[in-house]
Amino acid sequence: MSKTPLGPPGIARTQRDPWNTLGHFTPARIGLGRAGGSIPTRQLLDFQLAHARARDAVHREFDVEALREQLGARQFDSLVLASAAGDRHTFIQRPDLGRILDEKSKTLLETRPHAQAWDAVFVIADGLSALAVQRHALPLIEMMQAHLGSEGWRVAPCCLVSQGRVAIGDEIGALLPAQMSVMLIGERPGLTSPDSLGAYLTWNPLPGRSNAERNCVSNIRPQGLSYAAAAYKLLHLMRQSRSRKLSGLALKEDVVLPGASELLMLFPDGNTA
Repeated sequence: MSKTPLGPPGIARTQRDPWNTLGHFTPARIGLGRAGGSIPTRQLLDFQLAHARARDAVHREFDVEALREQLGARQFDSLVLASAAGDRHTFIQRPDLGRILDEKSKTLLETRPHAQAWDAVFVIADGLSALAVQRHALPLIEMMQAHLGSEGWRVAPCCLVSQGRVAIGDEIGALLPAQMSVMLIGERPGLTSPDSLGAYLTWNPLPGRSNAERNCVSNIRPQGLSYAAAAYKLLHLMRQSRSRKLSGLALKEDVVLPGASELLMLFPDGNTA
C-alpha cells in the first residue's frame, strides 16, 4: 500500500480511491478516498449530516392532523388513534407499548357500530420515521384507490396511529373488524434513506400474530421503490391474500413487475422511476 503523501505544512493530502467512480451508480458510501489515517473532511461531514437526518427522522413527531386533513380533502374517511406509548421517548424505550392501543382508542373502535366486516383497513403509523408516512402514505393510497374501488373492495376508514409499531395493526383489524390489515409505517432510517415507507399485509389480523404471518413491501419512496411499483405489488398481494385467505410465508411475492410504460398506463399519476 502506498504511503499517503503529506502536504505542506505536514497536512495529509486527500488520496483518491479508484472505486470512486462507482459512486455515480449508487447512494451507498463507496470509494470515499482517504486523508492520512481517516476519510476526507467532505466525506466525514456528509456522513455526520446523514446521521443527523436519520436521528431527526426517528424523533420527529407525527403530524396526524395534517395528514387527516389531506386525506379528508381527497374524500378519505379516517380515524385518529394512539398506541399505549404516550410520547416519543416512551415509544423508543418500550417497543411493547407501541404494539397495543391506548384505552381511549380501544374504546373508540369497540363502540363503533359495524354491520359486517371490512375487506381491508389501511393503518398509517409513524413507526421509526414519521417523515416517511408524511411524505409517501397518501400518494400510495391515492394510487391504489381507483383499482380497489373498481374491484369492489370494502375499505374501512384509514386509521392514523401515533407512536405505533407494526403489530398494532393486528388489534385494529380485529376490533373494526377487517379481513386484512395493510400497515403503512416509517422504516428504520438508513444513512441515505431517512424516509423509507414500509407496507405490511396481514390476513385475518389478530393480536399475537407473528411477523412470519405478514408480507412486506419495503423502501417505498421516489428514490427507492416507486409509488406505482409499490401499488402494483401491494394490489397483487391483497388479491392473492383475499383469494387464498392467508398471508406471510405461505404467500410468496412472485409478482413480476411490468415495464415502466405499462406501469404508467396502470397508474397514470405514479412515479415509475
